[in-house]
Amino acid sequence: MEQGSAREGVRPAYAPGTFPHAPADARVPEQARGEHTHSEPPAPRAVQRHSVRGQILDALRAALVDGELVPGQVYSAPALGARFGVSATPVREAMQRLAVEGAVEVVPNRGFRVSERGPRELAELAEVRALIEVPVMLRLARTVPAHRWSVLRPLADATVAAAAVGDRAAYADSDRAFHRAVLTLSGNEQLVTVADELHRRSQWPLVAGPATRRAELLADAAEHTALLDALIAQDLTVVQALVSEHFTGADG
Repeated sequence: MEQGSAREGVRPAYAPGTFPHAPADARVPEQARGEHTHSEPPAPRAVQRHSVRGQILDALRAALVDGELVPGQVYSAPALGARFGVSATPVREAMQRLAVEGAVEVVPNRGFRVSERGPRELAELAEVRALIEVPVMLRLARTVPAHRWSVLRPLADATVAAAAVGDRAAYADSDRAFHRAVLTLSGNEQLVTVADELHRRSQWPLVAGPATRRAELLADAAEHTALLDALIAQDLTVVQALVSEHFTGADG
């Protein structure tokens, strides 16, 4: 339920020592931008060859959420490929997927520009998500037994853990995982797919958006825990209030 661009005190989208993440001090380099593609790229990073495109897509999504891919900037596939130690092809394929999702747009002969979004789009996404998710959650609150809600506790805890360290990319993933798990209890796979896509889009950075501080992430994560407690207790009044607040807050 997270919005905005880069957050103060947040680690880069790439965690140390693992792919798809690069070392902690690595940022999306200047030469990865379309206007600087003639500079020498950093030393390539080793990448596992299975599901390369999927790994690159995950890395780019994390960079997007973390503000590493800046709205309005153009990035070239060859330079990003050099950054990850792969050819331009899987990067281009991953970027094409992001273009289909609306996260980036193709700039002929240059690369891909990160889409620029404003508060109105975020508010519209929150409204649509509320129309889809709120009635389903309220129905589930009346019909799902407490023990089935209890198994979701680790997912709620994961959002708190990510928020506690200000890890925006991890928070985005855990936030969606919690919502998916709740909606999956409806048994409607199409609903889960549509809601998850809307949720992902709501996490893209805004143009000149205010920095989300760790306290805001923690407050948002706390709503997951409180919602789960209310669902286990089958307190429909509290569930309705929390769900409504969760979406009107436009965070997730």
